Amino acid sequence: MAIGDEIKVNLPIRARHPANYVHLLDPRHSGWETVSLTSGYWRDLGFMRYEEVRDSGMNFFMERPPQGEYTLKPPHEARHGGDSKAAPATLQSLYAPEFAACPSGRRVTIE
Repeated sequence: MAIGDEIKVNLPIRARHPANYVHLLDPRHSGWETVSLTSGYWRDLGFMRYEEVRDSGMNFFMERPPQGEYTLKPPHEARHGGDSKAAPATLQSLYAPEFAACPSGRRVTIE
């Protein structure tokens, strides 16, 4: 990957049951920048969510994500070169924090 390349981040979610009020935190990699800098509501994939853009990453607040499998794909762009580790995204219920998911991070090289 080179500076200026568009990066498609896939955040797959597999829910065994419908849920209420779920938060997904996608920390930004040090060499990436979010393409869209506007926070706001989105209604697609069968549910409503609020996407909040921050310097440290993106927050996705989902009111009632349904049962099933779906993927969020926030677009990013490579801005700085280097080799580092990307922090993993975390998914957690806002009112029942014992229900959470966190995959492993991965190494990223931008030339």
